[in-house]
Amino acid sequence: MNVKTARLRRRLPVVAGLTAGGVLLLAGPAFAHVGVQPGTAEKGGYSTIALKVPNEKDNASTVKLELDLDPKHPLASVMPQPVPGWDIKVEKSKLDKPVKTDDGTVNEAVTKVTWTGGKIEPGQFQQFPLSVGQLPTDADELVFKALQTYSDDEVVRWIDPSKPNGQEAEHPAPTLKLVAKAADAGGAKKADDKSSQTETAADKSDDSSDTTARVLGIAGIVVGVAGVAFGVLAGRRRSEG
Repeated sequence: MNVKTARLRRRLPVVAGLTAGGVLLLAGPAFAHVGVQPGTAEKGGYSTIALKVPNEKDNASTVKLELDLDPKHPLASVMPQPVPGWDIKVEKSKLDKPVKTDDGTVNEAVTKVTWTGGKIEPGQFQQFPLSVGQLPTDADELVFKALQTYSDDEVVRWIDPSKPNGQEAEHPAPTLKLVAKAADAGGAKKADDKSSQTETAADKSDDSSDTTARVLGIAGIVVGVAGVAFGVLAGRRRSEG
């Protein structure tokens, strides 16, 4: 083993370690964001979601979470699920424009939910479930704003909108993506199935026509051969006569 090879082998573990460390540093913040789970829900329906709140600090606990709902798309029903050790406060506001739902017209809606009294210790996370609805049908997402307060009085504001270039914001706002109802997707699937069935029927029709043509062709060949044979036999009889 020459000197260069020995040096290279000694450097490889160091380079690998630095690379792995860099990956962890880049991936770490993404896992520490306050977010919504699951990340999608059906338009026009009701869904149970949860705010997942990780504690990002090593020397302080999370002691308060404030969630502001999307004012552009007020929800007629917002019901928090009790979380052991936490007190919940739900605030409603009168709507400038009433919202029509399946249950009637709603003139006020929940605009803010606050959790206090509990603790999320360093290295831990907590989920805060909510039942929400009726989800809008004229939007592709609901954007919330969350304020996370620590025991050392630091407040982290998870309110940054998505960037147009696709890069993640430093403190992205929790976002719930809204997708078409399964029934709509089922209708599209039925249309595809119907189209497929039509194509299959057409294929069968083509196959049937092709088979008929082949049968007629073979029958024609047989008749032709029989005619030739008959002609040969008739000629022989005339010659013998």
